[in-house]
Order: sequence, then C-alpha cells, then structure tokens
Amino acid sequence: MWHEFGIALCLVLVIEGIVPFLYPRRWREMVMMLSEVDDRSMRIAGLTSMLLGTGLLYLIN
Repeated sequence: MWHEFGIALCLVLVIEGIVPFLYPRRWREMVMMLSEVDDRSMRIAGLTSMLLGTGLLYLIN
C-alpha cells in the first residue's frame, strides 16, 4: 500500500509541475488571482476536487 501511495504522490508532483514549467508567467498570474479568492470559495473548490477524485477512483477500480 505504501508503495502505491508513493507512486501516486510522485505523479501528483509531476502533474502539478507541468504548468509552472511550461507557462511560468501565466502560472504566476493564476496564483495571484487565487490569492484574491475568499476562503469559502476555496474550500468548496477543494471539496469538489476531492469528491471528483474519489468518484473517479471508484469508477476506475
């Protein structure tokens, strides 16, 4: 189980690094825009992302 968790974490890091590597200026602008989003909206986006990821994992397995 820990091996698969490590693989998943590595893949997340690779995927998260693609945008700042390819488009650093656009990524910086996006981060600046995100700093203006209120906490409630950020939490809703995070919850939606977690639920979508969980649902997709369920469908895949």
